[in-house]
Amino acid sequence: MSTPAPAQGRSYKYYEIVTVGFVVVLVCSNLIGPAKIATVDIPLWGPYVFGAGVIFFPISYVFGDILTEVYGYSKARKVIWTGFAALIFASVMAAIVVALPPAPFWKHQSAYEIAFGNTWRIVGASMIAYFCGEFVNSFVLAKMKVSTGGKWMSARFVGSTVAGEAVDSALFYPLAFYGTGIIPNEALPTVMVAQFVTKTLVEVLFLPLTVQIVKHLKKAEHEDYYDRDTDFNPFHVKA
Repeated sequence: MSTPAPAQGRSYKYYEIVTVGFVVVLVCSNLIGPAKIATVDIPLWGPYVFGAGVIFFPISYVFGDILTEVYGYSKARKVIWTGFAALIFASVMAAIVVALPPAPFWKHQSAYEIAFGNTWRIVGASMIAYFCGEFVNSFVLAKMKVSTGGKWMSARFVGSTVAGEAVDSALFYPLAFYGTGIIPNEALPTVMVAQFVTKTLVEVLFLPLTVQIVKHLKKAEHEDYYDRDTDFNPFHVKA
């Protein structure tokens, strides 16, 4: 069922649950993932090194796809802003807690600083990349849904994710690391491509589950929104 516009004051059974899931995954990807560099041995490839955050972050795009496909761009826009506010709060609180003088008997300050003491440049780059990438993902998906008449859902999910993840990776790594020496400047393109491919593959792996969740929500919510007359300005948060 497609609807021309969301009913004013209409409530949904699962919209808030999807919102919470999106925010939790997003905060976890920025607070838990970045502190660890992991490696796995891939047959015929060898060791593959990656930031653990790539496990979490693509799942936020899964939630973004679900929100836009079922509830429309305006509803997804509100959730993206909610996630942005949660990121700011979590980052500020992490900085405050790290900066608090440790008790004389507490010997783990250095480990705590490594885990949660991201520089403000990295935090800022992460927020900018998130903001732009998520809105590109939602915008592309909404436009593709209208242009295809709601067909080829799986292909639309992958296509919008490719666009969003490309913007995210292209923004984050230069903004966070260019000129710092943490990652050599000449290695940044390789890292960007590797992270982009990894994140996109995670999204593809979740695709069957995403499609099933979307089908269930459309049926349960009696909603399948098409953004035909939507204001796509990311700064207009009124649904």
